[in-house]
Amino acid sequence: MKRLALLLAALLTAALLPASGHPVIPAPASFTEQPGEYRLTSGATFSLTGAAREGELAQYIASLPFALKEAPRGGALTLRIDPRRVAAEEGYTLEVTPRRISVEARSEAGAFYALQTLLQLAGKQTDGSWRIPCCRVEDAPRFPYRGIMLDVSRNFQSKEFVLKQLDAMAHFKFNRLHFHLTDGAGWRLEIKRYPRLTEFAAWRPYRTWLDWWSADRHYCEASDPQAHGGFYTQEDIREIVEHARRLHITVIPEIEMPGHSEEVLAAYPELSCAGKPYVNSEFCPGNEQTFEFLEGVLTEVMELFPSEYIHIGGDEAGKGAWKSCPKCQARMKAEGITDVDGLQSYLVHRIERFLNDHGRRLLGWDEILDGGLAPNATVMSWRGAEGGLKAIRAGHDAIMTPGEYCYLDYAQDAPFTQPLSIGGYTPLRKVYSFEMSFPELTPEEQARLLGVQANLWTEYIPTPEHVEYMLYPRVLAIAEAGWSLPERRDYDDFRRRALGAVEWLREEGYNPFDLEHEYGERPESLEPREHLARGKRVEYRTPWHEKYAAAGETTLTDGMIGGWTYGDRRWQGFLNSDVDVTVDLEEPTEVHYVGLTFMQSKGPYVWVPSEVEIYASQDGEHFERLTTVRNDISTECPDLLFKTFAYTGRTSARYLRCVARSNGTPGGWLFLDEIVVL
Repeated sequence: MKRLALLLAALLTAALLPASGHPVIPAPASFTEQPGEYRLTSGATFSLTGAAREGELAQYIASLPFALKEAPRGGALTLRIDPRRVAAEEGYTLEVTPRRISVEARSEAGAFYALQTLLQLAGKQTDGSWRIPCCRVEDAPRFPYRGIMLDVSRNFQSKEFVLKQLDAMAHFKFNRLHFHLTDGAGWRLEIKRYPRLTEFAAWRPYRTWLDWWSADRHYCEASDPQAHGGFYTQEDIREIVEHARRLHITVIPEIEMPGHSEEVLAAYPELSCAGKPYVNSEFCPGNEQTFEFLEGVLTEVMELFPSEYIHIGGDEAGKGAWKSCPKCQARMKAEGITDVDGLQSYLVHRIERFLNDHGRRLLGWDEILDGGLAPNATVMSWRGAEGGLKAIRAGHDAIMTPGEYCYLDYAQDAPFTQPLSIGGYTPLRKVYSFEMSFPELTPEEQARLLGVQANLWTEYIPTPEHVEYMLYPRVLAIAEAGWSLPERRDYDDFRRRALGAVEWLREEGYNPFDLEHEYGERPESLEPREHLARGKRVEYRTPWHEKYAAAGETTLTDGMIGGWTYGDRRWQGFLNSDVDVTVDLEEPTEVHYVGLTFMQSKGPYVWVPSEVEIYASQDGEHFERLTTVRNDISTECPDLLFKTFAYTGRTSARYLRCVARSNGTPGGWLFLDEIVVL
């Protein structure tokens, strides 16, 4: 630990130096440019010394585009693995001089990452040689866990596609693939004990998730002429896991429980509280058959995946059926459980014991905290960072993946320029702004912060090309969050490097977003808006929702216009209610315009109001209606829209009351950013 601390201190000192013009992602801890270059020619040799001879590095180096051949000693590239020379487990040094290239690493993984850096530095020339600038790199990852979650349940992707993404992950030094294999939209893993999972639960009579979700949400037999979907055979999984292993990536399977399990309960309805399909979405934890099924599935899963962790989901379980289910109530009575959160905790604890007995550890979304966390569980925190911090303070490990920064299913540019998505706006700059520093943690607690993960949910992402478009280049910002020291991170420099990475991805056959022609933020949001109500007090007759408070009581008159997403802390949200507010202009004022702009985004049930009424008053008690503006936008419109409801005319008023009527859709939101008065 002392040697590691000394290395990190040295790297931190180097990180404070001005950023160089290198192309490497993630940014190394220390990169020192030196004069000259090395020309690597086809047929040149490489040699391995120390423990490097014992692994698979020779085979990997021979597969690189440099076309190198192994020699017993010397050569253009020498690579040595020696734990005495490099302190960090995945650390390495890379030195390029005009005469040679040398790599030293503590482990084969570190040597592998040095080769990824070399690949990113090398530029191919017209004569077939490779130009590599002279430099010295001293590097090590900031966190041991650097992951990507790929959802293949909502829209299935082929084995070949997964193998291709593993190659890109390795290039940017990711080391975990979180494989979301099961969800209500389809089961994607062959389980020999339960064949109906792949005969029935893996197939839908609809081409995409959106078609299925908009219809009856039923499944069909694999033999149905209208069947769409698919699954990975156990042989497919072995191939994926082995390919990942060679790239120093661990594949972590996710088997959802107790919620998000409609597809299982359609195939095996006896595992639900209702005992019939298409009623419940959660397993029945009062039914002993549920645990027989889950343990049987997990036994086969563990035979296929050697990962330390098995992810069990644990998120968004409705639990409503458990309150009236005789079996669940009997289980609660027998176990002394007082509420349904405790019943979920019972299931998680029991599954954890099963996994621990088989030498594995349980990983779950932060809802597994509900009712009490299992003793050895690790939390993946998606509802902000607080769940992960709570787990860490309680002595558990945690991985950060807050939706605000790490969910890549949100639009990455102005939504009107992008394919249909679930909504939101998470551009590359915002992803890059996520910082994994929590100074409130003690050093011992910091050690339990394992790392970071990007998540790609695919409800609105049906094709492999679309998946790549949403992943790249935003996932590269997560790579840098997990690897690079915070003092080394600079967005302008990163964007320069990301533009180069986008070109490399295209050359390799990927379909990244066109970062060079990014449209950017909503223009109205770039500058504060001056108007008569700016800074004036607002009285609320209906409360905002605490999750979307924005700036609180100053939001609607702070002059800040909202951006493309309601999550930007400028839009104030109201759930299942009208908006009824009054602005005090402080003195009688001549008014010519009152405007309220609302957002509509169908996916998350964000609607413009059915109508807006605007009133004026001099005394705050007697109001005269100035106008009623009715909505003309259909709730079926899939596009992100903004509609301004406005009064134009001439009046005098001190108080302006604005009432926006909800359209009455259960679970519907109204989002308002500013009341502009002119």
